[in-house]
Amino acid sequence: MGGLEPRQQRAAGAARVIGLAPPAGPLRILCLGAHPDDVEIGCGGTLLRLFADHPGSTCRWVVLSGGGTPREAEAQDGAARFLAAAGERVVSVLRLRDGHFPVALSVLKEALEEVRAAFTPDLVFTHTRGDLHQDHRAVSDATWQTFRDHLVLEYEVPKWDGDLGAPNCYVALGEAERRAKVEHLLAAFPSQRGKRWFTAETFQGLMRLRGIESGAGEGYAEAFYARKLLVAPR
Repeated sequence: MGGLEPRQQRAAGAARVIGLAPPAGPLRILCLGAHPDDVEIGCGGTLLRLFADHPGSTCRWVVLSGGGTPREAEAQDGAARFLAAAGERVVSVLRLRDGHFPVALSVLKEALEEVRAAFTPDLVFTHTRGDLHQDHRAVSDATWQTFRDHLVLEYEVPKWDGDLGAPNCYVALGEAERRAKVEHLLAAFPSQRGKRWFTAETFQGLMRLRGIESGAGEGYAEAFYARKLLVAPR
């Protein structure tokens, strides 16, 4: 399983914390999302920071539904915006049926096995197991079944279910990443703007809350669930 190297630091106004930094050099990052916009909402700011801090990093970005629909173009646009600073990148938008992932687990697992055969990531972003959306949970479970020996960070997606929990891993974001994340989301997904939760206030509010919880220096953060972390691997 991949690891993070510890770096001791003091966040402004916070108790002493241990900042965990990825190893130096390019990273190989895998992003998995059930639907167009999931990855961008869950870890968009973190991706902007990682690609800026690690030039030459590569990414495999897989959206498991939306292929062959008008949302495919949105998914491609969203990925392009957040991967602008990445090196080599491959974006796939598949055709699983929205809302029916639990009854298509064999297809879902086959899709992720194909990804694993072609790409060995240092870091995997996926949905959190506690997400109440059935598609999100199915992706999380299939991720762990396929990438059980990798470093996996599970992201959160705000929605009406009210399933936000108590994450245990935070990535501090600067003002530039906060602003870019919101701008990219609103620009890339016009079909979602009519939904009452798909607003700048939603995305900014969650980043602010997680920033307060983590004592992030500029007041904003994204939060993740890390079931397994190996610190300073040897």
